[in-house]
Amino acid sequence: MDYFPLNHPIAVFDSGLGGLTVLRALRERLPQEDFFYFADTRHLPYGDRPEAFLRQRGVAIAEALHRRGAKAMVIACNTATAAAAEAIRAAAALPVVALEPGVKPAAALSQRGVIGVLATTRTLHSERFQRLVANHAHHVQVLAQACPGLADAIENDGPDSPQIEALLDRFVAPLAQAGADVVVLGCTHYPWVADGIARRMPAGTVLLDTGEAVARQLERVLLAGHLQGGGAGRLAMATSGAPAPVIATVDRLFGQKIKIEHWEPGSD
Repeated sequence: MDYFPLNHPIAVFDSGLGGLTVLRALRERLPQEDFFYFADTRHLPYGDRPEAFLRQRGVAIAEALHRRGAKAMVIACNTATAAAAEAIRAAAALPVVALEPGVKPAAALSQRGVIGVLATTRTLHSERFQRLVANHAHHVQVLAQACPGLADAIENDGPDSPQIEALLDRFVAPLAQAGADVVVLGCTHYPWVADGIARRMPAGTVLLDTGEAVARQLERVLLAGHLQGGGAGRLAMATSGAPAPVIATVDRLFGQKIKIEHWEPGSD
């Protein structure tokens, strides 16, 4: 593996801006690190893309981030993880941390033996998700609820929009009716609407977001590779799409005005 100076940034990549929920957890746990966030908005949403495309795109992004000088990479997208994590890890010349729906902790926490998983169609249909359920949740009932259009609506319309309310009514009701007592937020966009999900579930329902778990895993990877520290808490961001709408969405979701660079992996 290549040697990376400590002051090089950690790259965080998502199809859009849902991964900001992961970035927030990473920066809280590792304030001494610099981060570079890449939103592949030109190809949003990933949930509608073929797995072959996602594997090819994920590898291309990882290779470009390596050339850009990232010392580690976080795949802050459940869909990209499900479709491409193995291919990215095999091709990448830098440490890679990927997230996946928190099925294992949900199964352990459930008192009723019924858990819900809200995720994209692509994530739920992936072999990786099926293995996750078979390995860690075979003893409980898993309600896998696909949420087509929800991530797009959060990004384009905002968490408090009427569109979001209608989609949450449609997707969360089956979990409440089936008696799920733990709900996995299986897409990085969904923590932005966690309050709306909680309102539609019985009191006491546990919502699981994997951002903190990813942050702990990244910390372990950095320590194991002697890569921790050396930054100053800086944040840079780029998108493969038009910067203007990304700037507006970051301001709306993250509460911070940040300069957004246009960057196409492979053009460097």
